[in-house]
Amino acid sequence: MARPGSGLLVPMNGVGYPPQNLARVVVWEWLNEHGRWRPYSAAVCHHIENVLKGDARGSVVLGQVDAQLSPYIIDLQSMHQFRQDTGTMRPVQRNFYEPSSAPGKGVVWEWENDNGSWTPYDMEICVTIQNAYEKQHPWLDLTSLGFCYLIDFNSMSQTNRQSQRKRRLRRRMDLAYPLIMGSIPKSQSWPVGASSGQPCSCQQCILVNSTRAASNAILASQRRKLYGGTAGNSGAPGALGGVRQSNTFAGTSLWSPTSGSSGANHNNISVGGGQSKAEQVQSPLSSANFPCSPVMPSLSSSHGHHALTINGQNNLNRPGTQRISMGTTRGAIPPGVPALPVKNLTGSGPVHPALAGMTGILMCAAGLPVCLTRAPKPILHPPPINKSDMKPVPGITGMRRKTKKKHLKRGKNPEDVVRRYTEKIKVVPDEDCTICMERLAMSSGYEGILQHKGIKPELVGKLGKCGHMYHLLCLVAMYNNGNKDGSLQCPTCKTIYGEKTGTQPPGKMEYHVIPHSLPGYSECKTIRIVYDIPAGIQTNEHPNPGKKFSARGFPRHCYLPDNEKGRRVLKLLIMAWDRRLIFTIGTSSTTGESDTVVWNEIHHKTEFGSNLTGHGYPDPNYLDNVLTELSAQGVGEDNLKD
Repeated sequence: MARPGSGLLVPMNGVGYPPQNLARVVVWEWLNEHGRWRPYSAAVCHHIENVLKGDARGSVVLGQVDAQLSPYIIDLQSMHQFRQDTGTMRPVQRNFYEPSSAPGKGVVWEWENDNGSWTPYDMEICVTIQNAYEKQHPWLDLTSLGFCYLIDFNSMSQTNRQSQRKRRLRRRMDLAYPLIMGSIPKSQSWPVGASSGQPCSCQQCILVNSTRAASNAILASQRRKLYGGTAGNSGAPGALGGVRQSNTFAGTSLWSPTSGSSGANHNNISVGGGQSKAEQVQSPLSSANFPCSPVMPSLSSSHGHHALTINGQNNLNRPGTQRISMGTTRGAIPPGVPALPVKNLTGSGPVHPALAGMTGILMCAAGLPVCLTRAPKPILHPPPINKSDMKPVPGITGMRRKTKKKHLKRGKNPEDVVRRYTEKIKVVPDEDCTICMERLAMSSGYEGILQHKGIKPELVGKLGKCGHMYHLLCLVAMYNNGNKDGSLQCPTCKTIYGEKTGTQPPGKMEYHVIPHSLPGYSECKTIRIVYDIPAGIQTNEHPNPGKKFSARGFPRHCYLPDNEKGRRVLKLLIMAWDRRLIFTIGTSSTTGESDTVVWNEIHHKTEFGSNLTGHGYPDPNYLDNVLTELSAQGVGEDNLKD
């Protein structure tokens, strides 16, 4: 049925928000490798909110509500999702929408991917699509949101405006997202920038903000001494701001909620020196005082315990802000003496060492007790080893592999490769080709776009091993869009035909046995792998040919147990290295840097003597997991020669 009315161009200002004291719908989201915030399901969000009510600084085990998310845990204090089997960490955020929006009604918009399954849109796009659908617009242009797609509600399809490729989309009903009441700040994006009005997480801003907060704390302490202020005293005339009882939690709490008097343009600073009530000082801020952000941290205390926290309604809503906290949570620290956790090597600690030292100096100058503690450090490397102690790995020839820039295999043309792995179908089934999304009985969607003399648009082929069927012209198009290395990979089940190769830049791989044992493998020595790839220039097989690429963190040291299974994994890793599958050039999921050398979906253990980062030992499932990952790249144990 045709939908009345004109189409809709999405406005650039995005989704609006109601006044703060109205009800809001909460959507928890995680940041993927492409910089897009992906929503968790409504059931998962309800689970997170329930845990949040009980322990706002605890951990959320996602597998308790969704079995597919069993490896994942959310740390509410650091606002990161942690994958237990690989050690991958991704930021999460708590976003808010109107109750009348799509998540508030339980409406989910999804598009059909190449595997034939359905993928939900980003929540911002889902809300926009639902708004246009409710207003009965016949179409919706997503260009202004950064997506070159046109949504057609009559045919329920999504069209790429550049390639003209169509995909099906659907609208389904699900559980509504959790609803909360009260004064809630607007959601933020990652990273928090200057235009958001929220604290910036860059080191310069954190250092400036913390220094000013500590300086104001010293000023407040001097004013108490000057005017003889006591607990409950409002202060002498001329004192800066009014004196109020602190709103911080008592005991060992590491953060405090902002008091109701806090404004967007004021800095709230509470200083306690063992008094029963703390004084709170308000001072106006100017955005010119800070390089990125107009909001600055507050130093709060209660009952003699001091906490340095970011000013705001709820720190859970600041994924881009490093939480700066001091509390008496360690038993070895005398009562009443705050401990300042210092950032460890993994970057997981809340305070940078330079910031900790500066804050400690300023607090000492104010007469406040300070006790610095350091989080445990991961053991990344073994003790020093003499070169004579490095032995070859039993059963493996040599100790080094080098790769040079390999030219793409262009000896076979695309038609020959496709015909090698497919067989023609005489009776075409009534199914979709999951590459072009057209019916197999019809011509390929690449007709007129791609022309090959030997392959007609209506021809259909079946892949030999898995049996999935596609237009032959679509398989040719898919091959031309890949590595052109003489191999094919089924887009539905990922079965690999031929020998798959990657785009790994030139470098070298070394491997040898060292006389130390890994945690959990005390009965054997250790295989150490050293990868070294220099920076260089991208070639035609890379994302940006002719542009420089960086190579951070090389040489990279990785570890395997020197047992039968570990040596089998090493043989397959050597094979994957020779096929250029260990690394690729892309965007780092850790730093966000583009055009850099990154791991290519084959996980390695880079932590020798501990497992604080998730990239170390003991991990009894690692060897099995990496064998599975290698097999997914076409490097299976059946490739090994006896």
